[in-house]
This record gives sequence, C-alpha cells and structure tokens, in this order.
Amino acid sequence: MAEVLLFSYGTLQDPAVQMANFGRRLEGAADVLTGFSIGEIEITDPEVIAESGLTHHLILHPTDDPADVVPGVVFRITEQELAAADRYEAEDYRRVLAPLTSGLEAWVYIAA
Repeated sequence: MAEVLLFSYGTLQDPAVQMANFGRRLEGAADVLTGFSIGEIEITDPEVIAESGLTHHLILHPTDDPADVVPGVVFRITEQELAAADRYEAEDYRRVLAPLTSGLEAWVYIAA
C-alpha cells in the first residue's frame, strides 16, 4: 500500500486522536513548515471534541512570508489513513501539499 506524508502541527500528534482515527500510534520526525501563521479555531463537532478533548484547535493561514514558521511532525501514513484524517478534520480545514524545510513535501491541513 502506498505511503503518503502528513505534516501535523496540532491534535493529530495526540496519541488518543491517532488511536481513534488510525487504530495505531504514529511515529514521526520533527520538521518545519514555512510561509504560514498559526491561529485558533472553535470546534463544534462533538465527535472531534470528544476525541481531542479540546473545543479549540490550531489552524494555519498562508502568509507567503518565509520568516513565518510552524514546527510540527511529519508522519508516513497510508492513503486509507489520510482519508481517515480528512474525516477527522472539521469543514473549516482543507488539505494542501506543502514543502517542508527538510526538503520533503507533505499534506497539511490549513484554513479552508
């Protein structure tokens, strides 16, 4: 099965969220995304709140300023797990491919 890269800067790093969505804990490597600022968004989906334990999640906004950096973790996951992450992320997010400072390119969820 093909693997894809997913960059997480928030709740997808939480082992409980990983178990609820992927049925396993993910192993990843630290990496950095540039050209984005980080903010917060209120979550209203009761299922997502139950999984994360939080009513507010982090969200990224593109700035195109290379001085704006967001640290996080890049995970190798299956396409099936990526579909599960899509279901977990609220409608306020959209998934885009973005270059990381390591030279890798990964999927990341940003403001819709």
